[in-house]
Amino acid sequence: MHLCDLAPAYIRAIAPYQPGKPISELAREMGLAEADIVKLASNENPLGISPKARAAIAECLDDLALYPDGNGYALKAAIAARLGVEPDGIVLGNGSNDVLELAARALLGPGTSAVFSEHAFAVYPLATQATGAIGISVPARAYGHDLAAMRDAVVDNPRDDTRVVFIANPNNPTGTLLGADELHGFLASLPAQVAVVLDEAYGEFLDEVLRAPSVDWLAEFPNLILTRTFSKAYGLAGLRVGYALAHPEVADLLNRVRQPFNVNSLALAGATAALDDGEFIAHSKAVNDAGMAQLLEGCQRLGLGHIPSYGNFVCIEVGGDADAAMQVYQALLRKGVIVRPVANYGLPTFLRVSIGLPEQNARFLAALAEILEQA
Repeated sequence: MHLCDLAPAYIRAIAPYQPGKPISELAREMGLAEADIVKLASNENPLGISPKARAAIAECLDDLALYPDGNGYALKAAIAARLGVEPDGIVLGNGSNDVLELAARALLGPGTSAVFSEHAFAVYPLATQATGAIGISVPARAYGHDLAAMRDAVVDNPRDDTRVVFIANPNNPTGTLLGADELHGFLASLPAQVAVVLDEAYGEFLDEVLRAPSVDWLAEFPNLILTRTFSKAYGLAGLRVGYALAHPEVADLLNRVRQPFNVNSLALAGATAALDDGEFIAHSKAVNDAGMAQLLEGCQRLGLGHIPSYGNFVCIEVGGDADAAMQVYQALLRKGVIVRPVANYGLPTFLRVSIGLPEQNARFLAALAEILEQA
């Protein structure tokens, strides 16, 4: 018997997460100069990082021989002050992916289940499967979460073993948004022993009027876990830092399975400074709003459909079948433009396109127009 055969079957069955193609990889494959490649595949901030974060990171370089603050005191204090929460209800992670997995490890296991939506973030089923739990995928409604069906999947589950519900708002990869009243009603309808992990990775791109008062709900719903990230609007994707907000006892559980020093020194410093750079966040949102309008105008001009999105990306329908969409994706790569195929999310005719700078968006639209004209 081979060593790998001794691993649990649910581990051996995992299909690893597929990230967006890196610029360096495409450059090697196509013989292109990296400077000539436009990457609109991973929902990164095209503005880079905030000046405050850059300065804070530079100040830490001389201390890299030392371990980081394993408790993340300064970053937790900054988050607590900004959001009006207590530090003991904050869990830091190596990106929000990390805290999503911490929630799964702390609350799931063999003999339990987690509920998530069709077309939702791929990490939810992966994190569930890695614990030996059963993943229950609920059919989407208009490419987004059908909360009534998700509630039914929990309360009508004959095994009564659901311990976690994952919700992304806005959703990745479709960009759909749930209203605050709908979300609050869903939380109120669930048994108290079922945790709701509300993933708000793209919340900074929402207009203020659309943002749910989710932090206020923590006092009402001890089973609520909020996850947020510094990878998107804050532009720190390369440093990998995110956090969860939860009831202190739930946060304590997540911290029990958290790896020591899971957030590095540069990430802690950069995130703490970035949190205080409101001007950069406002600029990032303005660039995203303008870029979204630019891409949607281009879609209309090219006669292409799309899924209305509230994130920093949009799913554009580029073909009548999966083969056609993949051909467009490959043709874009040959032109030095990287976007994201989403067939693995059950959206085989769509490509997800991140919002870039105006010239990057224009480059994508021009390349797409040429490809469609030649088809």
